[in-house]
Amino acid sequence: MRSSFFAAFAAVALLSGCEKKTTETSKPVEPKVVEAVKVAAPTEGDTLLLGEVGSLTGSEAAFGISTRNGIELALEEANAAGGVKGKKIAVRVYDDQSKPEEAASATTRLITQDHVIVILGEVASSNSLAMAPKAQEAQVPMISPSSTNPKVTEVGNYIFRVCFIDPFQGFVMARYAHDTLKFRRVAILTDKKSAYSEGLTDVFKKKFTEMGGTIIAVEAYANGDTDFRAQLTNVKKLKPDGVYVPGYYQSVAVIAEQARELGLTAPLMGGDGWDSDKLFELGGAAVEGSYVSNHYSADDPSPRVQDFIKKYKAKFGGVPDSLAALGYDSARVAIDAIKRAPDTSGPALRAAIAETKDFPGVAGTITLDEKRNPVKPAVVLKVEGGKFKYVDTVSP
Repeated sequence: MRSSFFAAFAAVALLSGCEKKTTETSKPVEPKVVEAVKVAAPTEGDTLLLGEVGSLTGSEAAFGISTRNGIELALEEANAAGGVKGKKIAVRVYDDQSKPEEAASATTRLITQDHVIVILGEVASSNSLAMAPKAQEAQVPMISPSSTNPKVTEVGNYIFRVCFIDPFQGFVMARYAHDTLKFRRVAILTDKKSAYSEGLTDVFKKKFTEMGGTIIAVEAYANGDTDFRAQLTNVKKLKPDGVYVPGYYQSVAVIAEQARELGLTAPLMGGDGWDSDKLFELGGAAVEGSYVSNHYSADDPSPRVQDFIKKYKAKFGGVPDSLAALGYDSARVAIDAIKRAPDTSGPALRAAIAETKDFPGVAGTITLDEKRNPVKPAVVLKVEGGKFKYVDTVSP
């Protein structure tokens, strides 16, 4: 059940995981930003307003909705426990439609019109890179739940994240492919328009080669493409041991189907961009036997994780994916910093977030390093029986 506060503010009358509902309730505003969740203007002095920018519609909608659910759950829990500094927490959410330019516009609106104290977002690295300079210039702390490209936090000292970064994720998959799967010849399909995909490609190539493996081909595509047969035909001729596809679930599902149709049977590998139930709906049997690096596993037996899963299932009716877990962690890190900060000014909150240490996240214990990135392990999951199955943990 929603708390009375959230009911009053209508802040979380958000779609319960339904993209169609998001689109129907969204309202276009200028400049081209969709306000997916609206809160009443908070009464001066009794509410702390956070901002969120997410892909609630468009190509990464499944990511944005899961993240939004996790954030909503974290804020409800905080308010049910009495809020922060004697105040309730509200969130104003804008849908960037999975577009970097919309993410940038939404960030400007949150800063200049809504006057939020912390911004949560985005999921896709390209979108976060469009947002970060605006948050940095305005000295409003920004916490990305799951943008893994290293350049995101390099924008400045007001930009943070609660997920691991691509150099570590790329290393994890390269080592697992070489040491555990015993692959020696790997091909790569990379999205040339995605900072996320290109970052993982570069790291995987470097690490796998250093381990003695060979990258036999790198084929490129662009987000939105629907025909990958030419690239896959080139790869099939080279008879790889495995194919690394560090993309997002929509493209990956189609790539997997077309690969199997062409008779390319080598196992596929990827990263956290695969993590969505949509992958199984779209890819079906074609993604079976694939391996991915990820932030957390619902198979984790720890009480912390299982308690989160129980609460999430009760509210949203499904098992949370890693995007939901990271959204939940990002909001909780923000709330924890607000509690510790002497006031809610940008500099004070920035300093408090930077001091985050041994925070009990559900997607791993979080200690932020000097570059505002968390030091935490990754898991390797295998697609088996239409779901992700835990197979290994790799520590930094």
